[in-house]
Amino acid sequence: MIDCGSGSRSRHGLLSGQRAVPLLSDPCNRRTEEPALRILITGNMGYVGPVVAAHLRATLPGAELIGFDAGFFAHCLTTPEPLPERLLDAQHFGDIRDIPGALLRGVDAVVHLAAISNDPMGNRFETVTDAINHRASLRLAELARQAGVRRFVFASSCSVYGLASGEARRETDPLNPLTAYARSKISTEEGLRQMDRGGMAAVCLRFATACGMSPRLRLDLVLNDFVAGAIASGEISVLSDGTPWRPLIDVADMARAIEWALTGEAVGPGEILSVNAGSDAWNVQVRELAEAVAAEIPGTRVSINADAPPDKRSYRVDFSLFRRLAPDHQPRMTLADSVRALRDGLGAIGFADRDFRASRQIRLKVLDELMANGRLGADLRWAAPAPAAGAGRNEG
Repeated sequence: MIDCGSGSRSRHGLLSGQRAVPLLSDPCNRRTEEPALRILITGNMGYVGPVVAAHLRATLPGAELIGFDAGFFAHCLTTPEPLPERLLDAQHFGDIRDIPGALLRGVDAVVHLAAISNDPMGNRFETVTDAINHRASLRLAELARQAGVRRFVFASSCSVYGLASGEARRETDPLNPLTAYARSKISTEEGLRQMDRGGMAAVCLRFATACGMSPRLRLDLVLNDFVAGAIASGEISVLSDGTPWRPLIDVADMARAIEWALTGEAVGPGEILSVNAGSDAWNVQVRELAEAVAAEIPGTRVSINADAPPDKRSYRVDFSLFRRLAPDHQPRMTLADSVRALRDGLGAIGFADRDFRASRQIRLKVLDELMANGRLGADLRWAAPAPAAGAGRNEG
């Protein structure tokens, strides 16, 4: 527990079954007034979370930021900078399926990022994906409502539109989730809509496909993969015929959208909103992504598999509602900006791994390694640590 002296708001200490990590920097030296908001960020040690934490620390400097994460990818750092969690006021470790209600006491807002985060992991762990992404999310929302949380921000996905030819998809259009990941997202949205939310407002941000540099970079995302390939081997291999449409959003702009969802006035107490989060300018075909990377990294060769079967995950998204509701929090990063940030970020860590698709920047590979080492079970729960040699019950 951290105590900044009289007049300071108390911080969370140890909770049953959880471990609170002491701060790496002194919050007493960073601010002198009461925090305006106490914000819990779940899944903060993934790809998006560190960028969100840094953005909220910069834009809401008086806020108290609390992290909660299972720690699967804590070691997957891709930055020469200090640990991203130094910007938080407390870091708790635990399984989102078991998050204690006590952690939500006094919390004003929840940013819920924790999830099995992509289609390959969702397909491999379909039952677990439903348990974590859907059921645990609704349990968290219920605990938040009971604790008096005022706003619940849920990281949903535009993948709920699935295969959608023709016009760009609006929030009111039919959904066509094709994967366990997409189904889990829309099931959570529907559950939030049906539950008794009391006075808690809920904002479901249907994010476009994430991309961009992060202190815990993922290379199992299409643009990030292309940049890594261009840097490591000078070649981009497009496995599809290059025609599928993808809406993308840089993680920096995801953080801006989350700030808006926390502080904007689009929803009142007890209301719920689902909104596509991204920019119309970022509806691009896969081959355009490859060409944009080659333009920023000279000498890159692009190969496209013209004989590949059609990729069913093809859709464009209409972001006009987000543009109308959040005019001051619109995406600022261009496609070229994101490519340059990835190029420079990977260069800063000396990235040159031609075999990066087997590295810890591929999240499924990390889970496979943890399971192979007996540290993670098939249900994606940490295995109980073995007792130390000679350890036993103290009978005396």
